[in-house]
This record gives sequence, structure tokens and C-alpha cells, in this order.
Amino acid sequence: MSKEFEGKVALVTGAASPIGLGRAIANRLASEGANLVVVDLNQDAIDKAAQELEKEYGIKAIGIACNVTKPDDCDAAIGKVKEAFGRLDILVNNAGVLKDNLVMRMSEADFDFVMDVNCKGVFLMTKSATKLILKSTDGRIVNISSVSGLTGQPGQANYSASKAGVIALTKVFAREFSGRNVLVNAVCPGFIKTEMTGTLSEEVQKKLTDPSFIPLKRPGKQEEVAATVRFFCSKDSAYITGTYLRVDGGAAIGM
Repeated sequence: MSKEFEGKVALVTGAASPIGLGRAIANRLASEGANLVVVDLNQDAIDKAAQELEKEYGIKAIGIACNVTKPDDCDAAIGKVKEAFGRLDILVNNAGVLKDNLVMRMSEADFDFVMDVNCKGVFLMTKSATKLILKSTDGRIVNISSVSGLTGQPGQANYSASKAGVIALTKVFAREFSGRNVLVNAVCPGFIKTEMTGTLSEEVQKKLTDPSFIPLKRPGKQEEVAATVRFFCSKDSAYITGTYLRVDGGAAIGM
């Protein structure tokens, strides 16, 4: 029995950490036969990630060091994908950062940094990837946004703005790429146990798991986000584009 993504090539940004969301997404796609391109800043870390994926899932994987805020890096990364595989079928824009602070205390540098990685990085990597993914017979692009981009969160002016921008870019890409049958959707995680959320204060983490905030009364699992990404990459989503799906335990019901 063939696997859902057998013969396809998927690129996942922000996938170096063995306990990060990007790796959980890469694991899910690889488990169903996709060859993987894992992208992050550190070459040694990303090479190790690629080796682990190959060993565990029996697929081909390569690691590419890339700063998604730099257009030349993104172009070079896609050039290496073309050289290694000759194709790209799935792009998951997952790379993201946090620099939380109240508006009155947030520096312009911190605002720009988060916007550059979380929003501009999605634009630049997608722009570079069009050289290959628009040639795919059924290409998929999945952008990792956030519930914060829907609701706005105190202390996250930069993060909320960047993730709202990702949703807007998703809609634009979906319209522009529809003629090539490339579907573009976004996933909006809520409070998920990751390295990034682990940096939040104990007080904030306690608040985020309060039943009045999350109706399902628990943080989400990375695998639950990865499963949603998998759905958007699969044949099951063949008539869905330009939308987003919340994976938040009900935290943003009605948004």
C-alpha cells in the first residue's frame, strides 16, 4: 500500500530542534513517505536533523542552513532543492520567533525582528519556492500562523501583527497560485507545548491553561498541529484553499 506523500518532496522551515514544532511536522510528513528538506539557521543542527529523519523513516532528507529573512538565502536554498530533488511539492513555512513586551516597552528593533522572521520570512521563502512548487501537479503550501494573529494578545504587538500578516499572505498566495493548482492554507495553533512556549513565564503558562481560556482545559500537542498540516498537504484537502484552521482547544471560538 503506497503512502500519502510517497515520491513527493517537502520543505519545512524552522525544523532543526528535535523537540520543536517544525520537527514534529517533518516527522509526520516523512512517516507518510515524503522526502524532506529541513531548513534552519545552524548547518550542523540541520544536518543532524536530516540524518535522523533518514534513519527513522527510510526517506531521503537534506539539511539547508538558511536565514528566511534574507532573499539570497531563500533563493540559494531552493536552488539546492532543485539540485538534490528536481522538484518541490510541499512547503511548510514554520520558522518563527517571540520577543514579547508591552507596547510602551517594546523596542522598534524587537518589533522589526519578529515581523521579519514571522511574516517577511514567509513571503521571501514562498517567493523563492515558486520557481519549483508552481511546477508541481498538486502543490501545497501551509503557513504556520497563530491564534494570536486572530485575537491579538497583550504583550504581543509584534507577534500578533506578524501572524495576522501570515493569514493575509495565505489568502493572497491562494488566489495567485490557484491557476497552477497549488493550494495554500494556514494553521493557527493556540497554546502548544513547544520550546518557544516553554520560554513564557510560569504565570503566563498557568493562565493559558486555565479552563476559562482553553475550553478543553489543556495545552495542545505538537503532533496535533502536525496532523492538521498533514491534512492540508493531503488529497483530502483538494477543494480547500485560502483559509485557516485553529488548533487551539477552543480558545478562539467565534474567530
